Amino acid sequence: MIENIFTLLMLIMLQAVLGFDNLLYISLESKRAPKEYQKKVRRNGILIAIVLRVLLLFVLMNLIKFFQDPFLHLDYPDTIEATVNFHSLIVLAGGVFIIYTAMKEIWHMVSFRSAHHDIEGSKPSSVFKVTLLITVMNVVFSFDSILSAMALTNVFWLMATAIITGGLLMIWLSDRVTNFLERNRMYEVLGLFILFIVGVMLVTEGGHLAHLKLFGNPIVAMSKTTFYFIIGILVLTDIVQGKYQKKLINEQEKSAGA
Repeated sequence: MIENIFTLLMLIMLQAVLGFDNLLYISLESKRAPKEYQKKVRRNGILIAIVLRVLLLFVLMNLIKFFQDPFLHLDYPDTIEATVNFHSLIVLAGGVFIIYTAMKEIWHMVSFRSAHHDIEGSKPSSVFKVTLLITVMNVVFSFDSILSAMALTNVFWLMATAIITGGLLMIWLSDRVTNFLERNRMYEVLGLFILFIVGVMLVTEGGHLAHLKLFGNPIVAMSKTTFYFIIGILVLTDIVQGKYQKKLINEQEKSAGA
């Protein structure tokens, strides 16, 4: 019993740590929905994803071989080589989509339209579309956490409880992360670049799972340690740049008032 409780706590911590990038995506994506529906979109998207995660856990525990068996072989030496299975394909597709989403939003931010037009004039996406994207990407992110959980235990109810607990925690945190980004719009740029790195991490992981080689060079998965190190550097750079910018503004105001 004590061992199960300890394992459950470890699984919940694992869900929380691996769910950071997912939480960021949910917070940014939900802002594409109409303002009055954004909270509902986040909640419903995560709740649907919790159910799908538990179903995916059940499927993976019983049909893991199906997801791991390759169905496509590419063998063009010195150009491209790969052994693709469903797991690698899902992770690769998710990574490419996140990179596309991040780059599209970054381009939207640096376009020549005014900030007022950016806030008031942009047409929101439908509630169904945003909820669907949040749900699908939540499932894509879940592969990593579910497979990591399966490495710790083979007890279904422990993993299912951790998934449900982690999902409820994400619902609670998603509103707070979104509200923080709403109050501090300057951090949206940081969030989008973090999302871009998340996409790169998924692409490298998918390429590694597919044993992908481009021009004879194997694709190596980005480790979680490297990922969090890069995130730390991005956050630190943003903090230092913000403080330095405030310092320059204060000096300019003093010079103008002198």
